[in-house]
Amino acid sequence: MHRLNFLWASMLCIGLTSNAFAQDASLNNTLTQADESVEDIQTGIEADSTVDSKHPRLDALKELKNVKVDNLKVNANAAQADEVKDPLQPLNREIYAFNDMLDRHIARPLAVQYSEKIPQDVRGSYSSFRKNLSEPWNAVNQLAQGRFKRAAKTLGRFTINTVTSLGLADPAKRLGMPNEDETLGTTLGYYGVPSGPYLMLPLFGPSTLRNSLDYVAESYANPLTYMVDNSDQDGYIWGNRLMGGINARSRLLEFESALQGDRYAAIRDIYLQRQGYNIAKKKGLDAEAISFVDDVADDETIDSEQ
Repeated sequence: MHRLNFLWASMLCIGLTSNAFAQDASLNNTLTQADESVEDIQTGIEADSTVDSKHPRLDALKELKNVKVDNLKVNANAAQADEVKDPLQPLNREIYAFNDMLDRHIARPLAVQYSEKIPQDVRGSYSSFRKNLSEPWNAVNQLAQGRFKRAAKTLGRFTINTVTSLGLADPAKRLGMPNEDETLGTTLGYYGVPSGPYLMLPLFGPSTLRNSLDYVAESYANPLTYMVDNSDQDGYIWGNRLMGGINARSRLLEFESALQGDRYAAIRDIYLQRQGYNIAKKKGLDAEAISFVDDVADDETIDSEQ
């Protein structure tokens, strides 16, 4: 419900190749033989380097052998060194490149067309509808956090918006009942469970070891799972996820220029900053002491969406 959940049919393949070569030469004297030996060694090193550069995914997988169990226990935040918060960076960058390719060729063009062809009012109503569907799960997490008043307010939001507009508008917000997004990962973080290292997931995007559980939990938390007849359930659920992904991507179009330089690192740090801020805010800590980047939208973030 909070992340980019496109149903793209795709496969990430890693090719493995090997090269072999042999060289024979007639040497006239000892000096010439030594010179050619040095050249052969240099040529072999260059050839090996070329082979490695042709298979960055294989190189990334080889880097995993350097990851220790302690690296998985980190509570990642943007201020940490890369080797601490992102020990899987070689593999993460390869997955990011794959996701970025899908975004450039599929997701972004669809989002541009959606933004141009669908009126703003319609898009806004659909965003409100999707946000309203997430309210019961938000309330469950707030109850799990022991924030009972906040959970009651969230259920009140859901009731008011559903009864008055089927969730297509947000009159509850005007009544002083704003939305507060929740996930299982946020709830675990609320109780001090470390996030684990940063992860870039295929198709889904930025996450952490802890927050990757959100995708499993939220698949059961979607009200459509229980409201729609079983025969039509998959079509409605996946259709909603597909449209939700396009809608979320369209909301990020105007903010793309803000990401300069190393886009992978920028997205990673924005994601980790926001996660830390959200948890600190729910605990009532001094949020100003936490590095934070403002939301790019009311209900969608860089890491979203389904």
